[in-house]
Formats: sequence, C-alpha cells, structure tokens
Amino acid sequence: MNVESFWELMETCRRQSEGRDARLAWLRDELSRRSQVEIVEFQLRLDQVTRQAFHWDLVAAAERIFGGRCSDDDFDYFGLWMVGLGGEIFERAVLDPDALADAPEVLALAGRSWRDWGEDWPGWELLDYVASEAYGSVTGDPDPCGEAFYAVVRAQRGEHVGSRGLAGERWNVRDEAEATCRLPRLSVMFPLSDDS
Repeated sequence: MNVESFWELMETCRRQSEGRDARLAWLRDELSRRSQVEIVEFQLRLDQVTRQAFHWDLVAAAERIFGGRCSDDDFDYFGLWMVGLGGEIFERAVLDPDALADAPEVLALAGRSWRDWGEDWPGWELLDYVASEAYGSVTGDPDPCGEAFYAVVRAQRGEHVGSRGLAGERWNVRDEAEATCRLPRLSVMFPLSDDS
C-alpha cells in the first residue's frame, strides 16, 4: 500500500458512513479482508502521514482550536483526526495550518465551547488502533495490545524512521500579533479568552 492508495482508502472510508465509530467499523472490516502485509502497510502509511503533521505551526493551530492548550497526546490525536479529514485538507494544512479554517469539521467547532464539542472533538485516537484490531482478526491473535502486530510494524519500519521531534520553530499562540499574522483565520474563529 503506497501513500496514494492509503489516501484512497481513507477517502472511501470517509464517504461510507457518518460518525467516527461507524467509519472505524467500516475501516476495520475493510482491512480485515486484506492480507497481513497490507494491514501492516496501512499502519506504516498512517505513521508516515501523521509524522508530516509534526510541525510547531500545526501545534499552534491545534492550540488555537483547543482554546490555548494542547497536550502532547491531544496533538497526536489531533493529527490522526486531520487524517480523517481527507488527503486534500490534510496536505493543505501541513503546508498552511491556517487552511484548517476551510474544513467543515473545523467550521463546526467555531463559536462553540470545547465542553460542547462532544462527538465533534478534534481528535481520533482510535484510528491508530484499527490496523492492530484488523490484524488480530485476520491472524486470530487474541492479544488486545497487539504486541505481535506492532513487532511486525517495527521490523518493517526499520531504523529509517525520522525523529518524532517537531519541525520548525516553536512560537507562542497567545501572542495575538504573531497568531494573527501566522493563523489569521483560525485566530478570528477561535479567540482566546483570559481564562484559556
């Protein structure tokens, strides 16, 4: 599975059903129909794609959307959520994080308190486990942690994986002048309050 076929699969998943749980179920079923090799390749592509989002400017965009706070875990899950937005939106956001302002899912969050986001929450942790679950289904491995699956993924990945460090330069999303310059639309859509 190359990156193009990964995005095709994610786009098909996106069109299949509403809601992340239904999309995960569809993706799990679809991966379970594929070979073990393809399932591992899906995880490798997912890891490869999400690493593209490891940039301080996207951290700042996530912080802005989250009201000024974004933990490391929140950002990891935010990157997975961005994958769920589709290849076009994801790739535009990697190049220009303020382009997230065009995503309908981001527009739906604007003007609402994060306490009211519910199922619209901009994080999709469970996407990171769907290949492991499919692999367990195909192999009959009952291990809920997927240790055998992740051992195969690590072996396939090898030592050629770049650092999980963030690219670019960290900046303060609370500096309104800089935020307005770097993230003009997201800054308007997600104003920070003094208690954020």
